[in-house]
Formats: sequence, C-alpha cells, structure tokens
Amino acid sequence: MMQSLISLYKLSYPRSLVYMLQSSEYVVKPYLIWVWRTNDFSKVMNRRTLVYTRAARLLLLALRLGILLQILIGVLFIYLGAKNSLAGGVVFGIALIISYPFVWAYLLILPLILGRYFINGPKSLREIEESKQIFANHPGIKIAVAGSYGKTTMKELLTSVLSEKLVVASTPANKNVSLSHAKFATKLKGNEDVLVIEYGEGEPGDVARFASITAPTHGVITGLAPAHLDKYHSMQEAGEDIFSLADYLKNKNVFVNTDSQSVNPFIKEDFELFNHKEALGWKISGIKVDINGTSFEMKKDSQILKLRSAVVGRHQVGYLAFASAFALRLGLSKEQVVAAISKTKPFEHRLQPYKLADAWVIDDTYNGNLEGIRAGTQLLKDLSAKRKIYITPGLVDQGVENENVHIEIGKLIADASPDSVVLMKNSVTKYIREGLKIGKYSGKLSIEADPLTFYTNLNHFVASGDLVVMQNDWPDNYI
Repeated sequence: MMQSLISLYKLSYPRSLVYMLQSSEYVVKPYLIWVWRTNDFSKVMNRRTLVYTRAARLLLLALRLGILLQILIGVLFIYLGAKNSLAGGVVFGIALIISYPFVWAYLLILPLILGRYFINGPKSLREIEESKQIFANHPGIKIAVAGSYGKTTMKELLTSVLSEKLVVASTPANKNVSLSHAKFATKLKGNEDVLVIEYGEGEPGDVARFASITAPTHGVITGLAPAHLDKYHSMQEAGEDIFSLADYLKNKNVFVNTDSQSVNPFIKEDFELFNHKEALGWKISGIKVDINGTSFEMKKDSQILKLRSAVVGRHQVGYLAFASAFALRLGLSKEQVVAAISKTKPFEHRLQPYKLADAWVIDDTYNGNLEGIRAGTQLLKDLSAKRKIYITPGLVDQGVENENVHIEIGKLIADASPDSVVLMKNSVTKYIREGLKIGKYSGKLSIEADPLTFYTNLNHFVASGDLVVMQNDWPDNYI
C-alpha cells in the first residue's frame, strides 16, 4: 500500500502516465481503465518502455510543467496562509500539492479530447466526403484488401509485383481507416493504373462503410481469424463485416484466401479462390522454405513459373501466388512477375529473420492472431536448427474465444516440438500451458515474469545454431 502511494510522487510518474497513454494508442477509454486499476505506477513499464515520439515529448513536457505549476501554486497558498493573509490557504495549498497525481492523470487526456474534436470534426468529415468523389472518378483498378490478418502483407505484395509494369499507389503502412483513406485520396495524381487500399476492421459496419467511400472494383479477402472480439461478439459477426466487401462488389471480382478455413461458410459461387495449392487456375508445387526465403513452382497448361522470394514461410505461398497470377491477368509478362517476386522481402516484425549471436531469430511480434500462430509454428517445423526455441505472450482481444484460442495455441506449439518454450506471464498463460499438456509437450518450459528484461537480454539466452521464433505482442495495458 505504501509503495503504491509513493509511486504517485516519484519523478518517474509523469513518464509512466505518458507511457500508459502511448501504449493505449492515445485512446481515452483504455487509458482510463488502466489508470483506475493500477496500484503501483512505478511498475507499469513491464514489457516495453516509452518511445520518445514528438507527441510523447510534448505531452511529457506539458505534464511536467503543469505538475510543477500546481506545486508552486500550492506552495504559494501555504505561504499566504501561514502569513495569515489568506484564510484556509495552508489547507488548500497542501490539498493542491497532494492531489497533483490524480488531477494530471485526467488533465493529460484533455489535449486528446480537443485534438479528436479538431481531427475528427467537421473538417475531417468534409475530407472523407470529398474523397468519395475522388475515388468514384478515378479511372484505375481499385483493389480493396480486407481480412482479420495478412492485409498489409497482401497490399505490399500486390504493390511490389504490379509496380513492375503498372503505375500503382497504395495506402501507406497500416493506415486503413476512413480518414487515412481520405488523405491517401488527396495525394493521388489520377494517372495510376491501380490503387491498393487496405481496410482495417474494428467494429461491425466498418468494411461496408469503407467500401461505400473508396468504391473498389476488386476485393481481396486474406482470411478470417479470432480478432477484435472485444468489439465483434463472434467470429460470425466479424466474417459478415469482412465479407460485406463482397456484397458491395455484388460477388464479382472477389478473391478469397481459402488457406483460412474459417472463410468457408462465407464462400459464394462467383468468388475466385487461392491458397498454397492453387491460385486463379495455376497449380502450385515444389514449395521449399529456408531461413533466406521461399520458393515454389506455378503451372497452368504448358506455362511454368519458377518463383523465389525472400519472404519466409509456407503460409506466404498463397499470397505470393495470387499476386503473381493477378499480375499476369493484368498484362505483366512472366519475366516481369519472376523479377518482381524475387525483389519481395520480409516485412518488419512479420516473420522477419535476423541474426543474433550466431543464432537466427524470426521476429513476428507485430500484433497477432491464431492463424499467425499457426504459420509461425509451421515455420518452426519447416526450418532446421541445433535447438529450436518458441517465445510468445499469447494473444489479446480474443473475447469469448479467449480460453479456446489459447488452448489451441498450446497444442500448436506442442505439435511443432520446439526444444524450449518461453511464455510471458499474464492472464492467458494457464490456458497455453493446458494446451501444451494436451499436446503432450515434453520440452523445456519457462515462464517469464519480466518480459522487458528477457527481450533486452535475449542475446544471453541464445547460442550458436539456435532458431528462435518470437510471436505476438502483449501491451502492458493488458493483464
């Protein structure tokens, strides 16, 4: 109790508040929930530390100046009260000084509330409305990419491959909501042959709304997995939202990744399907995966394509094959497709390999979902190493599927048979352990209570010849 109270008055307290806001992605509600449940503010940075972005620096400076000003005003009231020139000054001054941690925990969100008003206010609504006309009038092919996972990967692959011949523009990074789409629209020149637009789904109705604004001519659905189940009440509801893209397109020019078995109930006769076995009429064979990339062969009638990408993983074959087949459909030559695929590389924190102390680390810590776990554990099986190590904290936002998903994760890890498994201690650890037990895992199991220290000192944990697969992130605002 005393330690918790002391943490409110430590010099690190302002930094802790800004970190909590940053980790909550500057969204007020999750930040406040975190503040309300926190007992010791000196221990909130358990898995990561504050990233000193421009916004974080400004907030931290404003917070420190505000606290200092409140303390000085408190001291002034105490002084005036002690001099008998202000009745009640001492009590009020002490109250001001004591209350500053509570006052500024809430005042910190004021810039966000005001900012949200100006950012999402009338001007932004006008920008979104104006973007509708830009998209509607654009003469190029407009490809919308939707799904529970793999959207950014598919968008980047399509952009890379199609750019070998065509003029292509795509939404940047993971900017995938209406305001981001509107800002993207204002930068278009009008001479683009293809636009690739990523759709983020957060709650029911999102995808249909994005489609009504961006007017896609084609849709690619990358898969369906438990995600955002804090907002979607079921996988069915999430699937209905994602496949509302097909409704907009009247089921024409809709391409669906059937490596994701969860999409099966939503498949319609007019859809064109792709997976790691075939894509748009091309048969796939000879898949080979190593630490430096993935190779495979595509065959259609007498035509043969031999492809090699630096992108790692069997699960990427369907995406690579679709991008290749779609590019051929749009008029690229076989030589252009082969060259384009050879230039594709792993994306940051998405099964990205790097060397550490003569060991190989596969970094797949960007977000996460059950299908991603499936891909990562399969990759662990596909690659050779002296010792295999698997590291994960589990998944967030799994809603009513939380227990089942994490038991399944444990079973998938057990099936991959790593020599060592490291779990980050949190509320889902027990379910993963249950899945490991069901899967009869017999290797070494470690539970880490201090993830930040563990990841920081990972080089001391690995040895030459090791293969380490790190999957998913677990922000500190989740327990």
